[in-house]
Amino acid sequence: MKALFLVIASVGGLIFADSSAIAQPTQSAQPGPAAAQAGDPNVTAKHAIGEIKTIDPAAKQLVIKTDAGNLVTVTLADSTVFMRLAPGETTLTKAAKIAFTDLGEGDRVWARGKVAEDRKSVPATSLIVMNKADIAKKQEAERAEWKRRGMLGLITAIKPETKEITVSTRTLAGTQAAVVIPVSEKVEMRRYAPDSIKFSDAKPATFEELKVGDQVRALGDRSPDGASFTAEKVVTGSFKSVAGVVTAIDAASGEVKINDLQTKQPLTILIKQDAVLRKFPAAGEGGMMMMGGGGGPARPAPPAGAQPAAQGPGGPGGPRPGGGMNINDLLERLPTIAVADVKVGDTIIVSSTKGADPSRLTAISLISGADTLLNMLAARQPQTSGPSAPNPSAGLGGVQFGIGLP
Repeated sequence: MKALFLVIASVGGLIFADSSAIAQPTQSAQPGPAAAQAGDPNVTAKHAIGEIKTIDPAAKQLVIKTDAGNLVTVTLADSTVFMRLAPGETTLTKAAKIAFTDLGEGDRVWARGKVAEDRKSVPATSLIVMNKADIAKKQEAERAEWKRRGMLGLITAIKPETKEITVSTRTLAGTQAAVVIPVSEKVEMRRYAPDSIKFSDAKPATFEELKVGDQVRALGDRSPDGASFTAEKVVTGSFKSVAGVVTAIDAASGEVKINDLQTKQPLTILIKQDAVLRKFPAAGEGGMMMMGGGGGPARPAPPAGAQPAAQGPGGPGGPRPGGGMNINDLLERLPTIAVADVKVGDTIIVSSTKGADPSRLTAISLISGADTLLNMLAARQPQTSGPSAPNPSAGLGGVQFGIGLP
């Protein structure tokens, strides 16, 4: 996360602070009208921000790709100033001078100069660079912290008078664990916008925007008894999770068509580059589903209908004594796959933000081979009408994986 979270590098890309805001604090950081019309906030009249795709040493040119997918040609001159800035820095005071030969594909750059009217090229007077390896190192450190000190769940209650939220998580055994999170003025809050898919897309938010049913990922420390969580950062979003059987795949456009298991209606799933695709193991392929925290040995979960156990001291990602492993933590350990690995006939679960068109979802996360997971969760749902077989989509409420990691 950036800005309030003081992180410049993040999953799916890096967002520099606006050039005028850093170099000239008294000037406005808002892009000009032409940039707004172009619809790409990373290309304004005075700069372009993106990842280096190609380098042409002979012509002294770069082609960069913005987070919106637009290509911009950056022309360099003998007078161009090159500086390297470490991820996480928010001013240029610690930038180090480098040379053109120090640039590499995958580096993030902020090309400052007068951008052409068509927004496709810029002769750079200066180039601020963040090294690809440094970004990756920063990302890994940040992810590790969120895994170690983070928690993920659903808001089940909100107390406006005390500014507290109750967040519940679910285990594979069907038990629930509720944690109270005070949201003081010191807590840095962000929220996913509709149709956004990246952790870095989350915008500054307020307590008043929270709703029961929202997903929450929080960074902080759990109390010794596990009943409360002192948060430093909270990211929320209104997400939709659906399960369905794949009926068609268009790998070129990144579209997957499914029949929703719950509504029986067709849905189109758009899979962009930043979406995370994972595969759940088939039934009988291991105790992976019941692993303890840290990838430890498999251990059996208690039988369906067992009384919920108290929250254990193992931390938000660890095992819950008597309750099995947190579903969210399990899903994040699954191996990643590509769109080509998803086949017609597969059962998938998709998580997305709630957008304008309910018949089209932009995937944040997708899990293939999900029939095993859904059947297992549905079997642990309370049976309200006779001995009929459980509905596979009935257990979907226990799957919360919309909010990714940095």
